[in-house]
Amino acid sequence: SSKDGDLLDAARFPVHRSGRGGQFTYHGPGQRVAYVMLDLNHRGRDVRAFVRGLEQWIIGALGEFGVPADVREDRVGVWVERKGPGWSREDKIAAIGVKVRKWVSFHGISLNVEPDLDHFSGIVPCGIADHGVTSLVDLGVPATMAETDEALRVNFRRVFGSTIQGPPPIRSA
Repeated sequence: SSKDGDLLDAARFPVHRSGRGGQFTYHGPGQRVAYVMLDLNHRGRDVRAFVRGLEQWIIGALGEFGVPADVREDRVGVWVERKGPGWSREDKIAAIGVKVRKWVSFHGISLNVEPDLDHFSGIVPCGIADHGVTSLVDLGVPATMAETDEALRVNFRRVFGSTIQGPPPIRSA
């Protein structure tokens, strides 16, 4: 669903079209990318509720670091407000892109912990040209990947519950 005009520098990085929802994004070192596979048959078959759950998961994890974050009705992802003397802006700190097939979710989220934010300059991230991107470290939060992983684990359980299950029993013929 990405627009060719949102790829500003096609030679900068390899581009892979994934078939998930959302537009161009960047994945690289310093991000925590989580591929979330859940059976939505057992979660009410509500894709919007699932995406809201992903948003709340990230917002909760950011809260563990004292970072207030929120969503915007007109923009996908998780956003933080930044203010200084005489200025204010909103930057994206996490992206969400999913696909659902046979009510099973694929793809997921990316949370910017400490990526090189200049790497986003080759694209219009998620097709949103009027806002920038940020990271925990850019916000002055010296979070490690291990600390971020723990915050994500704790908040995943809070939002989605215990979801790890073994395979179903094999029936003999």
